Amino acid sequence: MQADRRQWLKAGLLALSLGHLHLARGASMLAVRIWPAPDYSRVTLESDTPLKTTQTFIASPPRLAVDIEGLQLNAALRELVGKVQTSDPNIAGIRVGQFNANVVRLVIDLKRPIAPQVFTLQPVAAYAHRLVLDLYPSEPIDLLEQLIQERVNAKTPPASNGLPSPSAAVNDPLGELIARQTLPGSAQVPVPVPPPTHSTRRQDLQPSAGASMDRPDHAPRNEGPASATERLIVIALDPGHGGEDPGAIGPGGTREKDVVLKIAKMLRDRINASSANGNPMRAFLTRDADFFVPLHVRVQKARRVQADLFVSIHADAFFTPQASGASVFALSQGAASSSAARWMAQKENTADLIGGINLGSQDAQVQRTMLDMSTAAQIKDSLKLGDSLLREIGGVGRLHKPRVEQAGFAVLKAPDIPSVLVETAFISNPQEEEKLRSEDYQKQLTEALLRGIQQYFSRNPPLARSRGI
Repeated sequence: MQADRRQWLKAGLLALSLGHLHLARGASMLAVRIWPAPDYSRVTLESDTPLKTTQTFIASPPRLAVDIEGLQLNAALRELVGKVQTSDPNIAGIRVGQFNANVVRLVIDLKRPIAPQVFTLQPVAAYAHRLVLDLYPSEPIDLLEQLIQERVNAKTPPASNGLPSPSAAVNDPLGELIARQTLPGSAQVPVPVPPPTHSTRRQDLQPSAGASMDRPDHAPRNEGPASATERLIVIALDPGHGGEDPGAIGPGGTREKDVVLKIAKMLRDRINASSANGNPMRAFLTRDADFFVPLHVRVQKARRVQADLFVSIHADAFFTPQASGASVFALSQGAASSSAARWMAQKENTADLIGGINLGSQDAQVQRTMLDMSTAAQIKDSLKLGDSLLREIGGVGRLHKPRVEQAGFAVLKAPDIPSVLVETAFISNPQEEEKLRSEDYQKQLTEALLRGIQQYFSRNPPLARSRGI
């Protein structure tokens, strides 16, 4: 009887032991990913159940230690070590190890001080539970200075062909700063750039001499030929999606985030070598690589460089492969112009859920509130820009709708920048997916977008920038 009792006790202890091991291995790691970018680097751990973590940041040398409970070291976690790219501007290396029987320790060695954000995301779309480590530089990049440096480092000089150079800019501090760094024989030293102001409202921007801009604040632009304002025009190009968010995926496997980035880069190069109404232009990309940018940050970036226009580039998708044609959208203060436009806006506005933002960040909520100040003047100018783009796009491909549609797109809510969203084609349509992959079509589309931008400025000269930038 006593022997039987001992056997039962042993069996019970074995069951408890197995139960402990089962708990320790309760979370299965499905995938690990690293998204490097100058803005920030993201590390994502995807698992079948939520992960519980504690983290410690050590300042010298800079590194982030993350303890993950209820996990055993496995091959998927070890893959993180080899996924670090030498070009990553933030991560120097990653180490992983079994800290104790129930905890895996992840140590991220950093190239510079960072302000880490560690948060979890619930399952959405194709993703299971995600633990996200966003590694932001402690000193954020000065986007205005970056734009200047890109101009300085450009291999090809701006198109001359008798047009005014940035050095001839009038009342344009951005153009002046660039000119000071590019004058022949001048020392190539960084010019201090004051931090961008949070207010870039139209009433803070004074019209330049000779420009027919003597309208009251928020009044619509005058139509008709425009006189040159002789200053650098900045165009913000916004390739949709990126990083954790692939966007729509065509039947042949083409990812929206890849094709729109390629088109945006081609358009950037053409803009940088062109002018509008006698003024040199410069393009600014909200993302220039495969990383995720929250919707409100895209708009914030455009405002920080005081962009004159904001063009978000996407590739459409629908449930059936028959839908085809390009579209252009502007913001709507009220109801959407059609049920299709409303559906499209709802779909595009889910990018933050898929890409993953830290909902615990108060700053993100503040930015969202600020960007709810859309104006009638901005929308009217956006519709003019959309009309110019739509006419040109219609010359190189089929249009889905013959007019500019309107809906509540979050990415178009800059209150002071004419903003449009261009759906280049339906990536869900096999024929149009093939066109989007074609370099010839990409070039044709790029030229059409450039012509549309130039036509817009031929009738709507940009406002001069404030000296207080």
